[in-house]
Amino acid sequence: MTAPDCLLCTAERITHWYYEDEQCWVADCTICSTPMVVWKSHGLPDEPTREVLLGRLGAVADTEYPEGWWLDGEMRKIPDHFHAHARPANGFFGRRKT
Repeated sequence: MTAPDCLLCTAERITHWYYEDEQCWVADCTICSTPMVVWKSHGLPDEPTREVLLGRLGAVADTEYPEGWWLDGEMRKIPDHFHAHARPANGFFGRRKT
């Protein structure tokens, strides 16, 4: 299911994309420049699906932040579409990529 007015459902490729499959995509957030995983279905996943999605994010975060990272699961701007950010250890914002 998608929602026509949801920015995460639209999924414009305006930042760096790391990964995509039939369930999710992982790309840099346009606001904070950190990798974020987004479920392709509008809404909130069940726990087993959530764990798979977070695993996809973790694989990217381990590469992007070899010195460590933390999971930010708070969905601030779009609370009704599952997404989560990987933030650098002791930080909040990521590096802007060109």
